[in-house]
Amino acid sequence: MHVSRRLIGALAAAGALMAIPLVVWANVGAEAATDTLLSQGRPATASSVESEELSAGNAVDGDGRTRWGSEEGVDPQWIAVDLGAVHPVTRVRLRWETAYGKAYEIQTSPDGENWKTIYGTTSGDGGTDDLTRLSGEGRFVRMYGSARGTKWGYSIFDFEVYGTGPTAGDPPSARKPGRASQAPLVIGSDVPRPSRSAATTRTATPTGSGAGTGLADPAKKDIAMQLVSSAENSSLDWKAQYKYIEDIGDGRGYTAGIIGFCSGTGDMLDLVEAYTQRVPGNPLAPFLPALRKVNGSASHAGLDGFPAAWAKAAADPQFTKAQDDERDRVYFNPAVAQAKADGVGALGQFAYYDAMVMHGPGPDADSFGGIRKAAMAKAKPPAQGGSESAYLTAFLDARAAAMRTEAAHSDTSRVDTAQRQFLQQGNLDLHTPLTWKVYGESYRIG
Repeated sequence: MHVSRRLIGALAAAGALMAIPLVVWANVGAEAATDTLLSQGRPATASSVESEELSAGNAVDGDGRTRWGSEEGVDPQWIAVDLGAVHPVTRVRLRWETAYGKAYEIQTSPDGENWKTIYGTTSGDGGTDDLTRLSGEGRFVRMYGSARGTKWGYSIFDFEVYGTGPTAGDPPSARKPGRASQAPLVIGSDVPRPSRSAATTRTATPTGSGAGTGLADPAKKDIAMQLVSSAENSSLDWKAQYKYIEDIGDGRGYTAGIIGFCSGTGDMLDLVEAYTQRVPGNPLAPFLPALRKVNGSASHAGLDGFPAAWAKAAADPQFTKAQDDERDRVYFNPAVAQAKADGVGALGQFAYYDAMVMHGPGPDADSFGGIRKAAMAKAKPPAQGGSESAYLTAFLDARAAAMRTEAAHSDTSRVDTAQRQFLQQGNLDLHTPLTWKVYGESYRIG
């Protein structure tokens, strides 16, 4: 996501900105020295869950006491994790609960749909399977179980994927904070919202009536879009931004559209490619070779006339729909899925979405995954028996700390005088009316 145009102007004036299926049977042994844990805190999905308390996210939360459990007595079953970008995968570690997989495969995929097997066994015996010297790459990695080792289902305490940085051919956005090209994340009953039991306490009292339906409610989703637009565009009219395009001087080339797709960070390229698949002769299609060349830089080389072509394309409903779809695929759906798995309501889902929009969904300390990890080190989310308000306080603290590490994000008012204000009011479900301030300007919905 681009930084607010209003904030960019202020920082630039102050001089604060700087340009910015072959089956491979693997060996089991010690971890390679260069392996990096890629999966912790990342969005996870599964073919089924035994109960709401055994969601897929439990296997990648870094807590060895929590687990994913599938429906009992049914084959096949799977659990998948989204690494946020295509990575070489060199090691997978599975720590099974009693219900283990006797026959299973480790598979990778660039898009969550087309899978390649990089490890397989028909003689699993449970315990811990530490699979090293794997040879594969993908953005998505899954355990695909075809035969259970017990009469129950499949259950995993820890599903750890290790590897190295994104592949050289990936958009540079996947290698730096703030952006990452995304493939579809399947959202469904496999990522349930945990129930509000006695162990998942709301210490704040929600305003309005009812517990709300979260951002799955179209009206609440529209509120989320308006809140983001107030920070990014100094306007609540987010639908007016489909045609927006300019270079705001943040080192990311052109910034455009409803979510600030950038020519230098991969997501604009993804958008134009997706649009061109739908409408091959669109005004932006001729610029695809240039977009591929400038990706990862602030360059406009080969993009003469591109802003005019963008404005022309914005009049096409297919292009506005493509923007909506890419926003949901890259940012909104992964954020809401993870928030539901963590047991938070509409405010928490929005806080996740806004963080993913600004910082990107990667695992780095100043990306969404790192922010969430820092929050979980301070407070348990409701899905783990914690207080929703205490956990969200920790998340917003971690978010503000990450923002202050980068000059372009150092004004934390979109957190402190908006999201934190709603939290202090106990408005965990984003009931209207809402009033807040961003960068000194006041806004109201309802």
